[in-house]
Amino acid sequence: MTLLRLPSIRLQLFHKLILFLFFISQRTVVVDGQVPIPPRYDGFVYRKSQGTESIVVEAFFDPLCPDSRDAWPPLKQALTYYASNRCSLSLIVHPFPLPYHDNAFVACRALHIANGLNTSTTYPLLELFFKYQGWYYNKPTHTMSRASVVDRMVKLVVEAVGNSSLSAIESGFEDAKTDFATRISFKYGCSRGVTGTPYFFVNGFPLPVSGSALNYDKWRSILDPLLHQHKETEPLHFF
Repeated sequence: MTLLRLPSIRLQLFHKLILFLFFISQRTVVVDGQVPIPPRYDGFVYRKSQGTESIVVEAFFDPLCPDSRDAWPPLKQALTYYASNRCSLSLIVHPFPLPYHDNAFVACRALHIANGLNTSTTYPLLELFFKYQGWYYNKPTHTMSRASVVDRMVKLVVEAVGNSSLSAIESGFEDAKTDFATRISFKYGCSRGVTGTPYFFVNGFPLPVSGSALNYDKWRSILDPLLHQHKETEPLHFF
């Protein structure tokens, strides 16, 4: 029997059933697609303030992104300046593999592997990726197999972590945990509205100039007023 020949009451019930099934299917999609909560906060801590309250800078970098590469030196310079002046400033870098950089996911995975083996090697490895980005661009690796690209990255990770960790590094690229951690990093960036790299947040708020490298003077112009306000609102401590 066609839909048009159904009695009006049956037709109304049929429509309600369709709407109900559609609603249930949408609920199911939402639940199944929910990002699992990771065991630790995403990202790699570069500098953590000793104070209980601090200005928190978060940077989303793709290790194979030229703009991320150019953004790192001035940000690092600003952090060095504030550290020497004992300012309450923290930095967390989140790896964010851009989908149009063919080898970015593997590079971000390498950062997670290095961080798991020795946290002090994470940023040296990031800087090595920035230094040798050209090795992993789409065009130079177009005819290479995925295994060959990974093998080249293993050598780079060894340079940062050390020869004694070779087997652990190779195993890291086969470990589902590092794959999961890298996926979480990407999904976390998406949940924050990150659409490109570099992308910056200060105290949880996105900078309107994100998407391109900021020079040292620009970082000073952003952070100096915040740190000045922070000092003015610090509570007094009495003995």
